[in-house]
Amino acid sequence: MASDVTTEQKTRNAKGRSVNIDGIDHVEFYVGDAQQWAFSLCTAFGFRLVGQAGPDTGLDGRRSLLLSQGGTWIVLTSALTADHPVADYVSRHGDGVAGIAFEVSDAVRAHTEAVRAGAVSVSEPVTHARCGTEVTTATVAGFGDVTHTFVQRVGDRTEFLPGVMDVFAADPDGPEALISVVDHAAVCLPAGQLDETVAFYEKVFGFSQIFEEFIEVGEQAMDSKVVQSPSGKVTFTLIQPVPGRRPGQIDDFIARHGGAGVQHLALLSDDIIATVETLKSRGVPFLDTPATYYDELEQRLGRTDLRLDDLRRTNVLVDRDHWGQVFQIFARSMHVRQTFFWEVIDRHGARTFGSGNIKALYEAVAREETARV
Repeated sequence: MASDVTTEQKTRNAKGRSVNIDGIDHVEFYVGDAQQWAFSLCTAFGFRLVGQAGPDTGLDGRRSLLLSQGGTWIVLTSALTADHPVADYVSRHGDGVAGIAFEVSDAVRAHTEAVRAGAVSVSEPVTHARCGTEVTTATVAGFGDVTHTFVQRVGDRTEFLPGVMDVFAADPDGPEALISVVDHAAVCLPAGQLDETVAFYEKVFGFSQIFEEFIEVGEQAMDSKVVQSPSGKVTFTLIQPVPGRRPGQIDDFIARHGGAGVQHLALLSDDIIATVETLKSRGVPFLDTPATYYDELEQRLGRTDLRLDDLRRTNVLVDRDHWGQVFQIFARSMHVRQTFFWEVIDRHGARTFGSGNIKALYEAVAREETARV
């Protein structure tokens, strides 16, 4: 069963919160080989390499590459020594999301209020400045080993981290526009941690629960709740397996990843059919959808905004909420541990998620797992 929370309820729940999160500033991955990741994301997904940091810029023990597309910044960080914390993360979890940074108007206040509300401080506020540009950051712990950095920017926004990250000249060919921003992050949690994690994001960051769903697929089951910032620009889909049921893909993720972590990031597109066709032509593999899904689609949802033949050809899923339709497709994991993967999403008015696509994803990933056995 799925349920939505109205905008009025969401606003009322968030009233009085001091941590005002405007959006996702960037997402940082800790990876074994940042250059290989950058090559893949630039070649296949249309990102551009726009900056780098390392020992030569004052970043000790690691090297970071900055990628950009639309309003999305991705930081890829690799350790340069075996005893660096980044190397320890990769050893325990494999390549994956280590940080989701929040854009705020006052990083110092956001950090203070988050710690006061129960967050654990990872790094105190620090300001980096150069040529009239200032960036203030402060970090707290989130779920699992994932951190949240508050980022306050003043001045030239092309300067990612003044004095630390060297930013390259603009690409003369111009950026691609396959995707715009990170729509949401899906997070797998060990059984029993869902409610406490929802409560943590409500209390510490002022998020509100906007959707929940219980999903059964055969003998497997999972609970899902979605929390969102008051701005509506930061959304986490939180998922846990149901104890007592046959272990499934969420259990597999937790075992392979070594605890809670980001299962996938959804990239927002304003033309999902064109985006998927481009990504497929570049070798990005997507999960298949059974033909019966499309045979029954119009009977289940009525007329769709996008042509049924286009959806069938590209394997794009469609669902709806109270406000409109949402189109989604999930890439196969290219991770050696078969954990992290990407999603492409296109919203036609929908603010949350329909009741069918999460189950469709669960079933598609389950088929993929079975095929590998």
